[in-house]
Amino acid sequence: MMRLLRIPEPRLLFQHGQTMEDPRDGLTLFGPLDREKVYGIRAAVIGTADGIGRFQRWCTSIQRPVAPGANPNARPHFPGFEAAFRVPWNPQPVLTRTIDAKELDRRLHIADKYQRVYETVELFSAAILEAAKSEEFAPDLWIVVVPDDVYRYCRPQSIVEANLRVQPQTRLTKREADRLLVEPSLFASMNQAAESYRYDAHFHNQLKARLLERRITTQIVRESTIAPRDFLNARGEPKRNLDAVVSDIAWTLSSSVFYKAGGRPWKLDGVREGVCYVGMVFKRDDRNANEHFSCCAAQMFLDSGDGVVFRGAVGPWYSPTTRDFHLDRTAARELVAMALASYRELTGGPPRELFIHGRIRFSDEEWAGFTEGAGADTNVVGVRIRQASELKLFRTGKMPPLRGVAYVESPTLGYLWTKGYIPRLRTYPGREVPNPILVEVSRGAGDIETVLSDVLALTKLNYNSCVFGDGDPVTLIFADAIGEILTAGPVEGIPPLPFKYYI
Repeated sequence: MMRLLRIPEPRLLFQHGQTMEDPRDGLTLFGPLDREKVYGIRAAVIGTADGIGRFQRWCTSIQRPVAPGANPNARPHFPGFEAAFRVPWNPQPVLTRTIDAKELDRRLHIADKYQRVYETVELFSAAILEAAKSEEFAPDLWIVVVPDDVYRYCRPQSIVEANLRVQPQTRLTKREADRLLVEPSLFASMNQAAESYRYDAHFHNQLKARLLERRITTQIVRESTIAPRDFLNARGEPKRNLDAVVSDIAWTLSSSVFYKAGGRPWKLDGVREGVCYVGMVFKRDDRNANEHFSCCAAQMFLDSGDGVVFRGAVGPWYSPTTRDFHLDRTAARELVAMALASYRELTGGPPRELFIHGRIRFSDEEWAGFTEGAGADTNVVGVRIRQASELKLFRTGKMPPLRGVAYVESPTLGYLWTKGYIPRLRTYPGREVPNPILVEVSRGAGDIETVLSDVLALTKLNYNSCVFGDGDPVTLIFADAIGEILTAGPVEGIPPLPFKYYI
């Protein structure tokens, strides 16, 4: 049974029914799949006055071709936004909200990290929500342009330098804040300060979480990403040298914006109809004192390429002993039933096959719940996928093995190289000898070669990054990020939402 094989590179479908391997080739030659769904990018922009100006200059620059930096094979030129996506994007935003730079600077230096991040997010989210309430026109998405200090000071491990710290008006410890959330104080200022401890101290995740309820789509951009030469070091050089990836940035941000505006840039060609893929997401909630409790959710991807995120139950899914996550039978059944109810709503019937991707093997109780939730009309297959370092493949010459090479060890287990030499690019876009991913049909009945082909295809559905292919399938690549957003605050009662709200 042991054999080495090459899985053909999956092709992507674009406008006019044309197919290509590389999404950048397809967009350049034929245009996006869903051009008719997007008549133009109607983006609102929020940031400081300088940040908004930098974004408008960058947006103006991508109306023209952007030459590649180093290695034009791996990083091809960007032909210009309208040339690639066949719709206009006016650099003048349809709506702007200007953040006071001095007030932002004050909030960014609050000593307490929970209050610092909460107050910084509040500055942006309050302005966006106010606009959503007062403006008759609703933009397709908000471009959130943030100074690099937001990235520097608004992450969980960030520390403000001692000489820059601003003491909060109300000082609380984490324990005091937790108590106030259960037993409010007579002083409103203390209750308000305690509110910030309900949220994760991470700007990106908290902003996304606080806007989920209003279905507001955002694209967060660092100022130094779009204007690196505005931020120089003591030697007069850019602090972030992005010359080699200028076309990459144009491709990635443009693809993401087009998708969040309502269009699909591409989808898989020749995908089997009636197939549904679900990636399991678990995230421990650090605010919960019970170490066993965690949040469970699922990412569902249809054969059309559309993605939906479902929040499942919060429960004692984590085992500190094994360091694994497992649902009980009821929660597993409800999660799959929720996903397939949405599938039926979108397609009119149940899927023929449901592939559930996870990083560990599913337990007996978990699997029983999955099959019960899917019903008799759907064949359920459990697939374990993880990075593997126990097996290496070498070849003579300077280049590593081809992307798409697979080593099939048994009828249920194979190793797949999703990274490697790419003939279309005539290079390997990496530095080290690539490791494969382990793919195992751990539950149910599925052909291993078909599963390997599906996994390779799913590495090409990341609309948030316009590259030839990722190392992980889209069912798992965003699992941690989605889990972070779902546990970044008290996100309750949110129905299944499209993938674009989370990325």
